[in-house]
Amino acid sequence: MSSKFSRLTVALGLTLGLAACSGGEETSTEGSNASIGESLDYKITGIDPGAGIMKATTKAIEDYELEDWEVIEGSGAAMTAALKKAYDKEEPIIVTGWTPHWKFSKFDLKYLEDPIGVYGEEETIHSIVRNGLKEDLPNVHKVLDQFHWTPDDMGVIMSAIQDGEEPEAAAAAWIEENEDKVAKWTEGVEAGNGEEVKFAYVAWDSTIASTNVLANVLTDLGYDVTLSQVEAGPMWAGVADGSVDAHIAGWLPLTHADQYEKYDGQFEDLGPNLEGAKTGLVVPTYMEIDSIEDLKE
Repeated sequence: MSSKFSRLTVALGLTLGLAACSGGEETSTEGSNASIGESLDYKITGIDPGAGIMKATTKAIEDYELEDWEVIEGSGAAMTAALKKAYDKEEPIIVTGWTPHWKFSKFDLKYLEDPIGVYGEEETIHSIVRNGLKEDLPNVHKVLDQFHWTPDDMGVIMSAIQDGEEPEAAAAAWIEENEDKVAKWTEGVEAGNGEEVKFAYVAWDSTIASTNVLANVLTDLGYDVTLSQVEAGPMWAGVADGSVDAHIAGWLPLTHADQYEKYDGQFEDLGPNLEGAKTGLVVPTYMEIDSIEDLKE
């Protein structure tokens, strides 16, 4: 009996010891001696390779001398999925982020400070149309020229889509609840007669929201609206070569600066449709890191 009791005591002690070790390993990076870089394998979770924020992040890695770091290409959906997975487990993660975006209402997040200014200050989102649109479709041009809203407006639609609503339905519901704002966009505009209007857009939550709102408005006015999902480069190229009538996702002055310069003179910039946009590197607030410079540690 005493021999069996002794073996049982040793086994129980080993089990409790292993459980204690395991419990310590599950508490994210708290108490760990690993640096932020080591805990993330020196990887930043990015989006599609043609996005301006990806080029800015590559430049940030160079300017901040983060030689060990790399930004991983993917998509906006893959980025937010990775963020949610890490957030639910309170694990470390760094993503390329932008505002407006629904993730800031779903998760407690913060931008890393950018003392060098790689990501610039506040950005605006511009409506970009093909040359000749004003002559060919003057009323469509007028709607796009008068289109303007706020990050809060956009956020309502983005959140509805994230909660499972179809983009077209979410846009239609917002329009129904904001007839006064839509009336300003359509002031002095005559109805169409089935003329085709082609939009290009990137699969960013912000652009999906704004493009679907305008598509709904123009459809209600009697136009035949076609939406084509592409990457940022083809989006700008389509407007420049006239195969697309417009896109409303020109993030300026920084994010799409290269596309703006590349096709300068081959499109018409109708100016900002939204102010208060921002880009940068984003982390959950539970991470004890405040600046991009901290990634050197």
